[in-house]
Amino acid sequence: MKYSIDLTYQTPREWAENAIKDMDSLLQDHADNERKVSAMALGIVAKCPDKTEWIPALIETAIEELEHFQGVYKFMNERGVQLPQKMAEDKYMKQLFKTLRSSVNERLLDRMLVASIVEMRGMERFKLISEVLEDKELKLFYRDIWISEAKHGNLFVKLALMYWSEKEVYGRLQELNDLEGKICEGLEWRSAIH
Repeated sequence: MKYSIDLTYQTPREWAENAIKDMDSLLQDHADNERKVSAMALGIVAKCPDKTEWIPALIETAIEELEHFQGVYKFMNERGVQLPQKMAEDKYMKQLFKTLRSSVNERLLDRMLVASIVEMRGMERFKLISEVLEDKELKLFYRDIWISEAKHGNLFVKLALMYWSEKEVYGRLQELNDLEGKICEGLEWRSAIH
């Protein structure tokens, strides 16, 4: 069953054609994003030990994201690309986090829903990258990644529905989705997932 919603902004194919022009930077950014999502899933486990229904799925997600990180790092290593000491500021995530509400309960819901949207955006962009890549091994890797991201996009909404009503979840998800679309429209294209 699909729990996530369709993104309001559709990334053009030209974005991917531009992004792969500096594949080394794209891989570095991708690796950093996978590491951060894994840490975020485990962070929710640490902050919400009472939400026992979430914990197995979040641990599994953290492991899958670390496996993605491992896969990206393999390609980086083969290309002689190091993990950077410091990543460039992620304006996309910075703007998204500004949309989170401040009360503890509302902020947790918003974090779950933003996680869903970010995973769906990743799915869309990894799919586009897989379509424009010529390197067969990288193409297959990105095809497999986008399929996994779709599953994660659904998961965060499914988990939210365990503690909040459908009306609250989908009402707020649509608001955040609209805001995320506007953020994407305003960002310059670069060799990065966001």
